[in-house]
Amino acid sequence: MKPCPASRAAPRALPRRLRRPRLLVLGCGDVGLRLLRQLAPRLGPALGAIAVTRRPEQQAAARTLGARAIAADLDDRRSLRRLAAFTGWMIDLAPPPASGRDDPRSARLIAASTPALRRRSGMPARWAYVSTTGVYGDCGGALFDETRPVAPASARAIRRVAAEKRMRALGASGLVRVAILRAPGIYAQDRLPTERLRRGTPALAEADDVYTNHVHADDLARAAWLALFRGRPGRVYHAVDDTDLKMGAYFDKVADALGLARPPRLPREQIARQVSPAMMSFMSESRRLANRRLKRELRCRLRWPTVDATLAAPEATLL
Repeated sequence: MKPCPASRAAPRALPRRLRRPRLLVLGCGDVGLRLLRQLAPRLGPALGAIAVTRRPEQQAAARTLGARAIAADLDDRRSLRRLAAFTGWMIDLAPPPASGRDDPRSARLIAASTPALRRRSGMPARWAYVSTTGVYGDCGGALFDETRPVAPASARAIRRVAAEKRMRALGASGLVRVAILRAPGIYAQDRLPTERLRRGTPALAEADDVYTNHVHADDLARAAWLALFRGRPGRVYHAVDDTDLKMGAYFDKVADALGLARPPRLPREQIARQVSPAMMSFMSESRRLANRRLKRELRCRLRWPTVDATLAAPEATLL
């Protein structure tokens, strides 16, 4: 009688900490930390989080909220390869480089992540990329949705368009479900233009003023999280609130709420001699973005639906 073959040992299950889903927050600054704060009740056995930031104070804040902090260099391929294993769920808040007309950071990130993404089994990875509404350029104050073609006028917007194209191409490969959020000026109770108002920096005269868009940092953080799971593959979402204001009116409202003097109003040609070229580019683009997709598809309920709602909060008057 032949002896029974030795039974194979059952494979050992991975430790629970390695089986839990992990969220990578790339460029974990103010918005990323707000997201971690919102997710704090889930962090631990149910969800792991990895915050990528080079600033020690932000690393400490992320650890306090229950996340692991990594100081990666997004311009170093070797550094990015360390992150490749964690890109199953990723929210990319990292900006492109400050110069040029391309975004090599997104190219390096995708190249470093692709081998790990190909080794994944089951569902594709989920990414949310936070871009900018500046990709539309000047729209003459028109109100529009996400079907409008991009027309970037500034170098920073051109870099964002390049990054968006790479992200969507990666999504088309089937390795990742990518949702793109186009965010406008990000503000919060502690992110108001207080110093600008105290300096008396002028705003555009009413005849020259431009429509701007806004989103509270807390709402942008929530929208990015929802986009991971509710966003359609390759879909663009306007991460904007319901505010319909021109730039000068925004400054006036903030000044009134904080008890500061309203900024002087000057014609465009005079302001161009007093503000930086970067600020002048912001003051040369007028647009109003519809947020129906944000509300209907992502089912994102804005905690701060308008600038007025934020400024009416008691804490706004204390900053």
